[in-house]
Amino acid sequence: MANARPMSAAPADAASASAPAPAPLAPLRQHLIAFPNGRLQLTIEACHGEAEDLIGFAARANPRRAFLFLSKILGKHYPAHPAAMAAMHRWLADGISASDGPIVFIGMAETATGLGQGVYEAWRDAHPAEKTLYLQTTRYRIDAAACLSFEESHSHAPNIFLHLPRDAAHQACFAAARRVVLIDDELSTGNTFVNLLQALREVMPRLAAVHLATICDFMGETRRRELRARMHLPCSVTAAIRGDWRWQAADGDALALAASAAAQCNYGHEVRLTDNGYGRLGRARRFDLPAALERRLAAERTEGPTLVLGCGEFMHASFVLARALAAHGVDTAVQATTRSPILIWGDVRHALTVPDPYGEGVPNYLYNVRPGQYGRVLICHETAANPALYELARLVGGRLIQFLPGDYAEEIPVR
Repeated sequence: MANARPMSAAPADAASASAPAPAPLAPLRQHLIAFPNGRLQLTIEACHGEAEDLIGFAARANPRRAFLFLSKILGKHYPAHPAAMAAMHRWLADGISASDGPIVFIGMAETATGLGQGVYEAWRDAHPAEKTLYLQTTRYRIDAAACLSFEESHSHAPNIFLHLPRDAAHQACFAAARRVVLIDDELSTGNTFVNLLQALREVMPRLAAVHLATICDFMGETRRRELRARMHLPCSVTAAIRGDWRWQAADGDALALAASAAAQCNYGHEVRLTDNGYGRLGRARRFDLPAALERRLAAERTEGPTLVLGCGEFMHASFVLARALAAHGVDTAVQATTRSPILIWGDVRHALTVPDPYGEGVPNYLYNVRPGQYGRVLICHETAANPALYELARLVGGRLIQFLPGDYAEEIPVR
C-alpha cells in the first residue's frame, strides 16, 4: 500500500445478529496516498489479513471517479491466485447467516460477477438444504427476457441491467425470497446498491432484508448509517476491509485529465446476447468443468506459469478452471479483460488494449500482463469465436476455450 506499512487486524463483519459476532476492531490507521490527479486520505478501521495482500491502488481514466481500489484477489485487474480467491469467497460466505426462506444472491457487473458466483457457491456448499438462486447484473441485454434497469453513477458505463428469471422454479424462488445478498468488490458510496434495491422491491414482494458482501467497505461509519436508512430494510454488511476515504483533486492539470478521460469513456451501443446459462437469467447449481477438458489441460507440460483469462463479465469459469489446474499442481493465475480505462500508475504496471469480443464497439483492456509473461494463456469466453477473440489470442499468445450451455466447453482452434 502506497506510503503505508503492512497492517493486520480482526475480520471486519457487521452482519446480522444471527451471524458470527465480529472481533474487536484494531486501532485506526490513516494513510495518505498521492495520485497523479489528487490525494486519497484512507482510514483503515479493520482488516481480515494483511491489507497489502488484498488491495492496491490505481488511477482511473474516468472523470466520475479518479481512483480505484485495486483488488489483488478478485482476478480482474491484477493476477490472482485461485486459492486466495477461494479463501475470500468462503470468508465472505461465512458472514452470511441462514434465512427463513429462499435467498437470492446477485453479483455486480462487470467487476464482481466472478466474486458473486464464487461467494454464492461457497455459501451453497455450506447450506445445501437452503433454497437459493444466483443472478448477475450485466451491461448487455438478453433477447426476450424482462429486465430491471438501474444506474451505477460513478462508472464509465452507468446503465446496468438485471434480467428476471425465465425458468419456472427460478421464478418461484425469486418471488418468494425474503432476503437478497448483493455482492461487489467495493462499497464506497452505496448508491448502486440503493438503486438496485429500489428496483428489486418492485418485483420481490416478500423481500424483508438485504445483506451486502464486499471485499472493501470504505463507507465510513456516518455513511454506513445513512446507507442503512436509505435501504428502508434491515441491512447487514460483511467486508474484508473496513474504513473510510476522502478524495482531494489536484489543482491545475485535474480538469485537463478529466477532459482527456471523458474522451475515453465511450459507452458503445446496445448488445443483445443469447443466454448460455451462466447466471444472467438465474442459476441454482454449481459450475462444473467438463472432466475430460480438465484432465487434458492439467496433463499438459508447459514452461512457465499458466494464466487463465476471463473476458469481461465472464469471469467465474476462468476461476473454476484455474482452481482445478492448481489442484493438479499447475502454477496458475487468474485475470480478466475489462472495459474500464485505467492509467499506468501504482499497481497497474502495464496496459494492453484488446478487442471487444461482445461487439459493443468500445476498447477493452488487459492490465499487468505482458506478452510472453506466461508459458500458457487459456482464454475462457462465452461468445462464439470471432475476429476479436482471435486477435486477443494473437496478442497474448493464447488459446480459446468456449463455454456453451450445460457447462460444456471446447477448445477453439486459433487461426
